[in-house]
Amino acid sequence: MTLPSASLRQLIEAGAHFGHNTRRWNPRMKKYLYGVRDGVHIIDLQQTVPLLDRALKAIHDIVAVGGRVLFVGTK
Repeated sequence: MTLPSASLRQLIEAGAHFGHNTRRWNPRMKKYLYGVRDGVHIIDLQQTVPLLDRALKAIHDIVAVGGRVLFVGTK
């Protein structure tokens, strides 16, 4: 089975590059931020694409052996 992959363009069109307000953020995320615009952190999608692919593969591997994955949304 071929795993789907998100392109940079798809993530931009989905607004995945918009982070939290600059007053509400976790400093551990600093290395994944591209910058700030209008008081909102902009996420570096150049880093996001390969990390998203890596996460998808990990989820696929867990499910392939009968494991379960729980997704929790916070926003």
